[in-house]
Amino acid sequence: MKQNQLHKIAEILDRMVEQQFVSGASCLIWQAGSEQGYYEAGMADREQGKQIARTTIFRMYSMSKPVTAAAIMLLLESGLIDLAAPVADYIPEFTHPTVCRNGGIEPAARPVTIQHLLNMTSGYSYGGDADESEKAITALIDDIKSKLSTDHPVTTMVAARRLGRIPLSFNPGTDYRYGLSADILGAVVEAVSGMKFGDFLRTRLFEPLGMHDTGFYVPAEKHNRLARVYQGTSYGGLEPYFDAHLGIQNDLSFPPAFESGGAGLVSTIDDYLAFCRMLLQDGSFGGRQILQPQTVGFMRSAHINDALQLCFDRDMPHLAGYSYGNLLRIMTDPARAKTFGCAGEYGWDGWLGTFMMIDPQNKLIMVFMQQRPDCGMTGWTRRLKNVVYAAL
Repeated sequence: MKQNQLHKIAEILDRMVEQQFVSGASCLIWQAGSEQGYYEAGMADREQGKQIARTTIFRMYSMSKPVTAAAIMLLLESGLIDLAAPVADYIPEFTHPTVCRNGGIEPAARPVTIQHLLNMTSGYSYGGDADESEKAITALIDDIKSKLSTDHPVTTMVAARRLGRIPLSFNPGTDYRYGLSADILGAVVEAVSGMKFGDFLRTRLFEPLGMHDTGFYVPAEKHNRLARVYQGTSYGGLEPYFDAHLGIQNDLSFPPAFESGGAGLVSTIDDYLAFCRMLLQDGSFGGRQILQPQTVGFMRSAHINDALQLCFDRDMPHLAGYSYGNLLRIMTDPARAKTFGCAGEYGWDGWLGTFMMIDPQNKLIMVFMQQRPDCGMTGWTRRLKNVVYAAL
């Protein structure tokens, strides 16, 4: 890669900090089997005077979803679950799904399947007030938050069982809606494996990949490495943010009962790179085959039909040129995209602005870390991605 071009990443990170869009950020580029550049700027914790570093631990939020998808792929290739199987086969509370229709609630036309969850076509949202489904999901998330530090917290499985009794916003497979589908998948992993979701991830993915700083909380001896979240202020500055968004504890100081497959993980930039390298290398890492090549090929393929693609385009206009499948965006039409890229590139981002991208054609990985609420893929992220592709 052209290093003089790639060094512009450092300039972008510096501008993000100078303009107080973020307190700090880091970016790591990997291509053709070697690191091409690591860049960092700003502070992980302003109040404590701690700078961003390679060992800084970040809240992943929705970048937890690709890890959950990989866990489901492990079960699929082992013959332990079936994509077309109703979720009710694993969690009985999903046996008689209902749906919000015409101002009322009626039996759903079909069951929610594993593939509906992987494609976000299940009918489960992240809450709101548009219908009874969204209202009930909002109440569930609020209950998870309110019980986080009590003697009776809501567990991964209990949350999923309660979701199974909540009506859907639409019949499964008829629309796209970003929501709690990945959290239900975490409970499916528990039901099938007989292990806590976090234990399954640790033994089947994190330990084989050397991801020793990745999990659902931050142990006391590592807590000084956890980045603080900063939100924008009305006067253009930054201030600490403390809310337990989506039921994820802000300080991450103890193992949670609710191990959120959609939002709960923390990681470092090098840990997450290891996960991405495994996928780029067709499931191989450190001389071990974590996932089979055919499994990775399936995982990184778009799986929504033309009608659902229109729904995805409606809900995710910033992802023009992409399709969706297995909790991942997959570029299918680079001419429509809002960034440089190429067909087959895939990845996802997180609510606090974390971002990852894997490009099999160019043997390329980009991992970007920051901690600002309501970000996802921002204009800053697109600038970084364009710099990386211009350096090829």
